[in-house]
Amino acid sequence: MLSIAHIQKRFGTVQALNDVSFDVHDGEIMGLIGQNGAGKSTTFHSILNFLSFDGQITWNGQPLTADDYDQIGYLPEERSLMSKLTITQKIVYLARLKNQPARVTKGKIAAWMKRFAVKGQPTDKIDKLSKGNQQKVQLICTLIHDPKLIILDEPFSGLDPVNADLLKQAILDAKQRGAAIIFSSHDMSNVEAICDSLVMLRNGEAVLKGTVEDVRAQFGRTRLFLTTDWSQAQLADLPGVTTVTQQGARRFRLELADASVGPAIFDQVTAGHYIEEFSQQPPTLDEIFRTEAGGVNHE
Repeated sequence: MLSIAHIQKRFGTVQALNDVSFDVHDGEIMGLIGQNGAGKSTTFHSILNFLSFDGQITWNGQPLTADDYDQIGYLPEERSLMSKLTITQKIVYLARLKNQPARVTKGKIAAWMKRFAVKGQPTDKIDKLSKGNQQKVQLICTLIHDPKLIILDEPFSGLDPVNADLLKQAILDAKQRGAAIIFSSHDMSNVEAICDSLVMLRNGEAVLKGTVEDVRAQFGRTRLFLTTDWSQAQLADLPGVTTVTQQGARRFRLELADASVGPAIFDQVTAGHYIEEFSQQPPTLDEIFRTEAGGVNHE
């Protein structure tokens, strides 16, 4: 388990991190979210010991050692590859830095290239690959030594939906084998799809944290989607309804002043009869992000 306890980091007059604490358990995927400059990369760099900080970061209850860092896979936001090397040379070189023997790495490369649908041969030079395939090679470099802790800084950036799905599956497979995974993303659909928990940073402080379901539930089930023959005007007159948006010939989205009015609306609209859709939900993560992550941030 990775444990972050009360870490703080200041750059001159800028408080980049202020008393940030959270845990990432083995076999758990955690999303670290927030606007640019909220403190996400500074958190990652603190975990990786790229910079000094106040507070404590431990792995399985102990300070991280050199051997522990060999068990970390890190994908930085700033993509960088040595373009004159071949795919094999690049992957073997980075895996050797993690103390994985070259013969072991070479035996895995073909399977990983197939897994990520890399178009090219292991002997191809990096600079001959498309940008997307270069990014997939860097993902292979991050994962090929089967790390126990995986840190991914905006891993989905630049990936089309098909390749994003390949990465999601690789992340889920790593979770299945027990890895602790933390990644940042501005796409809340990715966070909502695969994360067990999340931490939202704003101005260097953790302003939301918990399971995805618990975080959404904090904001109340004030979105109501229904399909009905009622008119928009009739729905707008219902007690507790603040706004009504028509989303199709008979489908509407209602905003509620309070989640507790849902059952009364259900009774009125259905009148004891079948209705195609009645779904009362909390805000999406994207909606929460837009309202909670704002402000002037620094990192």
